[in-house]
Amino acid sequence: MRRICLALPTNRPCTPAISATHREALYAAQHFGVEVHLLILDSSDAFAYRQHAAAVRELPAAPGVTTHHLDEAAQREFLYEVIDRSGADKPGLMLDLMLPSALSYGACTNRAFLFAAALGCASVHRRDSDSTYQAAAPGGEPVFPVHHELRTLGSTAGEAAAAVSALDLDARHTGKPVSMVGSSFIGEMSVDIEEMYRLDPETYYEVVGLWAPFDWPAARKREFAGDSFRGAGQEPFTADHSTLTLVDPMRVDMCNIAFHGVHESVPLPPATDTIGSDYFLIHLVHDATLPAVLHNRNIVNHYTPERRTDPGFMAYHLRFAKFFLSMHYLNFVYERMERAGESLLDDRHRVRGGAIVDLLWESSRLDPAQNVRRLDVLDRAYRRLGGRYAEFADRLAAGRERLIDEARRDVEDFALLTEAWPALIDAAGTTSPGRSRQRPA
Repeated sequence: MRRICLALPTNRPCTPAISATHREALYAAQHFGVEVHLLILDSSDAFAYRQHAAAVRELPAAPGVTTHHLDEAAQREFLYEVIDRSGADKPGLMLDLMLPSALSYGACTNRAFLFAAALGCASVHRRDSDSTYQAAAPGGEPVFPVHHELRTLGSTAGEAAAAVSALDLDARHTGKPVSMVGSSFIGEMSVDIEEMYRLDPETYYEVVGLWAPFDWPAARKREFAGDSFRGAGQEPFTADHSTLTLVDPMRVDMCNIAFHGVHESVPLPPATDTIGSDYFLIHLVHDATLPAVLHNRNIVNHYTPERRTDPGFMAYHLRFAKFFLSMHYLNFVYERMERAGESLLDDRHRVRGGAIVDLLWESSRLDPAQNVRRLDVLDRAYRRLGGRYAEFADRLAAGRERLIDEARRDVEDFALLTEAWPALIDAAGTTSPGRSRQRPA
């Protein structure tokens, strides 16, 4: 029986998300005959963890669904064994990159990839704890993305063509596997910067435009900024639609994604306190010309109250600033990946991790001058907005040199992890997922 991993990483109270994701697991098992491992990787504080554990105990047992709820101690125990078995040259560093003390969007998903390998899962389906499912109609059943994911993921594009609404794929790709199925979100922006737009739209466009490559003309940056972080807008789900294509990375989000194969070849950047550190594979699937399916079962995004507090604001905008600094290196890699195209694949249509490693090391040698200019733009923009934005600018100015150095070290760490990744995946495949709270059928 095909096994899949439905992953829910969290560092916040989210008992409703646990119950809702379990319902999606039941749907997958009942409608597609798969064995679902619902994996809750919990980095919450002790109080929230106990709430989650109680919620897991209350989940109904059902054929085909096993729930794993692991705190960081259990995750660390598993990682120790995997890293040791892999023979990694720098085991201490590998552990830090896989389970850092600071928040890391990429690292939490990388842990899900290794646990999926340990559980023998053919694919990983990721959800977020600050989002909910749409309903088909008022009072209707939830609209689960796994419906489209399991119809096509892992099959060849030629086989998947019969299971989608539309086909926008060159015939030369039909023998390649569908390596990603995804959609986006409706509701609040994926990045909490709506207030910035309300305060000063021109400053908003200037700041968000820092995501784009530096050499783009101003008009193109502005258009890019206007399309960024807004997902699928506000239009609710009415009927299914799916397209088999080379999916534009701007059309999908990591709260609503599933991967087959590609996550076993290349990990995500393990950078800490950096939003967007989990976007990399979305770009890789597109640039390596791997077929994917874009569907419209968008998830509803919402914000947690903590972001609205002054400490939450400062922490969040630090992650936002570090995202722009990371793009100095990642935009270089994305451009080179797109230029390389399907030469990034081997003769079995699997990504050649070594090619990505080479690009990462090359990018790490870039002159950091662009990041000095990015910080200059952020300083002026945040001071222009005033209030706590100006206060954040003071903090940013005090840490300029450290942040520039961290951005370079982050890409170096990503290169080291990518080098070690095949051995880590192989080692995970022979390692027990360890102690966890399980609710088998």
